[in-house]
Amino acid sequence: MSTTNVVVLDYGSGNVRSAVRALERVGANVELTADPDAVLAADGLVVPGVGAFAAVMSGLRSVRGDMLVERRLAGGRPVLGICVGLQVMFTAGIENNADAPVPGLDQWPGDVVRLDAPVVPHMGWSTVEPPAGTVLFDGIEDERFYFVHSYAVRSDPAAAMAGDPALTPPLVTWAEHGSPFVAAVENGVLAATQFHPEKSGDAGAQLLRNWVTAL
Repeated sequence: MSTTNVVVLDYGSGNVRSAVRALERVGANVELTADPDAVLAADGLVVPGVGAFAAVMSGLRSVRGDMLVERRLAGGRPVLGICVGLQVMFTAGIENNADAPVPGLDQWPGDVVRLDAPVVPHMGWSTVEPPAGTVLFDGIEDERFYFVHSYAVRSDPAAAMAGDPALTPPLVTWAEHGSPFVAAVENGVLAATQFHPEKSGDAGAQLLRNWVTAL
């Protein structure tokens, strides 16, 4: 794994150094950059995300991250989104009483909406329910992961994609805070987690190791 090159996309998202360090600890060569050549050439691209959906989308577009993600996926090059980096892979985000949804990258169908729970944000450790065939959660299916978020995808992207024979429905991992929400998605070369693997101890490290190994 020491020859696996991973880029963490640098578009102004906060607290990305912990993701860089976590990936380095599992054996990847990691670069924090928005340089298009480096982004497109890397074995894997990580799209981090902290804060509001609209701000993350604005940051991504400022470095042409939306185009770079699209080009990587079109070329069969792996991408991993983390936290809001998962959310922006969906159709749109509806946050802070916005007048209209903010368009996402639309790789998966579904809107990012406020959690339906007595206490928001959801902050802390939760178990998840991975599906059969998971790669990300191989060997860590029963572990807990660290979440911090107020918004999530509560609809099932696999069900929405199942009716189109041209699409391959993703593997969806679920968690619950008040009601079920999408905790992770695996869809060929595109994968993402709502939780922070870099803050999830040994289980999170194993998830990143599983992803890096698969590269």
